[in-house]
Amino acid sequence: MKKNKVRIDQWLHAVRIFKTRSQAANACQKNKITINGAAVKPSHTVKIDEIVEVKSGPITRTFKVTGLIQKRVSAKIAAEMVEETTPLEEFEKLRAIRTNPFALRERGAGRPTKKERRDIDLLKEPWDYE
Repeated sequence: MKKNKVRIDQWLHAVRIFKTRSQAANACQKNKITINGAAVKPSHTVKIDEIVEVKSGPITRTFKVTGLIQKRVSAKIAAEMVEETTPLEEFEKLRAIRTNPFALRERGAGRPTKKERRDIDLLKEPWDYE
């Protein structure tokens, strides 16, 4: 299944970075995918040894293209086509967010008001409000 030309949205789906191709295409359209520092469209052709950055929530994951595949294959083969080079500091950001108990409410305080709910959502996922 090796090809010389593969669209970035197909490749992201094939190597299991995104669950569906449409999710990969939407991420490209929202400028969450960059190749060698430049934002790309879903139809951009990916090449071997390029650096692909995927902004996923509060972190930016970095991948090196080691092979080209167009269709989704087994996880073992897909793992050979990509090398994750994300720095550990990015994963530490994610771990810090998960362990921070900022959204705890006192027992018996009742349900949050609409304004409190918005504030809680903003604290949990500030990257969605960019």
